[in-house]
Amino acid sequence: MARSDFAQPLMAGALAAVVGYASTFTLVLAALSGAGASPQQAGSGLFSVCVAIGILNIAVSSRSRIPVSFAWSTPGVAFLLTVGEPVGGYPAVAGAFLVAAGLIVLAGLIKPFARLVAAIPAPIANAMLAGMLLTLCLAPITAVAEMPALALPILLAWAIGLRFARRYAVPIAVVATGIALALSTRLAPGALDGSWPSIAPIMPVFTLDAILRIGLPMFIVTMASQNLPGLAVMQANGFSPKPAPLFVMTGIGSALTALFGGHSINLAAITAAICAGPEAHPDPAKRWPAPVAAGVVYLLLAPGANLAAAFIAAAPPILIQAVAGLALLSSLAAALGGALADEEARLPAIVTFVTTASGVLILGVGAPFWGLIGGIALLVVLRLGANKSPPPIAS
Repeated sequence: MARSDFAQPLMAGALAAVVGYASTFTLVLAALSGAGASPQQAGSGLFSVCVAIGILNIAVSSRSRIPVSFAWSTPGVAFLLTVGEPVGGYPAVAGAFLVAAGLIVLAGLIKPFARLVAAIPAPIANAMLAGMLLTLCLAPITAVAEMPALALPILLAWAIGLRFARRYAVPIAVVATGIALALSTRLAPGALDGSWPSIAPIMPVFTLDAILRIGLPMFIVTMASQNLPGLAVMQANGFSPKPAPLFVMTGIGSALTALFGGHSINLAAITAAICAGPEAHPDPAKRWPAPVAAGVVYLLLAPGANLAAAFIAAAPPILIQAVAGLALLSSLAAALGGALADEEARLPAIVTFVTTASGVLILGVGAPFWGLIGGIALLVVLRLGANKSPPPIAS
């Protein structure tokens, strides 16, 4: 691959890592603390998860030459926020994390399940991806409404780049965003006080309370709201990785991070669209360096978590979301095109799209899963109806 071919995917991967980290790291720390983790244990959990994600991104994509991306389970930590501290304290939480990780490994080893996941119809997968991307793609418009002085120059830089250097429109917008943040962000006094996160090993304790309240729901939420949408993102962008090995690797990674206070890791979904989509590179075969770059950024963010947390927490979150939305516009367009291309599956795809975009949470499981279920169910119903023979005409 020529040197010039590396620049675009590397920038896309770096953006994906920054967006993934910046958008939810505070949620991770809050969830771990709410489940009983001490500040040191919460910091250790975030540190270990960043390291595991970085290693998986680098190792898997560089070996397979497919832009497979990994992230932490955002729906999982959102669920964890609602649970509270179980009987047995944080060691019991670590034990529940290990149970969830073991179930993810089993999901990868049970071949019928993996085949079922790989059989998701392409229009439904594209519709799910479009629904997931819609909210973030609206962020640039929201940013213009909320802070036009900062957001308009970013959009202008992106538009100019789109006109004169289309491949580098998003990197140009990233540079413009960095300049805007540097000029507008002021760290509070004492924001950088404190040491870097340190590793704090935890001896897991297995309690029925924590397993039922945390372990089993964490497994379901991670599979339904992260791993399945993550595979759908890959399929929507023309990649068909084998699900089973990916589930096994994320399960093993989750088990290792649980020993240091970390929660589940899984296939990335929204940030995966940045790495696997056309903005990473026009040629799908040249997109694999994007997750590698993301992995390097995660490894750099891990020891400097306090510095990154202080700077990003002080920056307007909408600006970070806005540049991510710009990066995902072409992925949204491609996903919508793929979802609506098949007339027979058009209505089921729309059901999947609107359900996913709604953001509903039912039984602790996020909207992408219910969009997937609703779209496939309607598609099956329509195909069964089409296969029925018309009634005979009476003579």
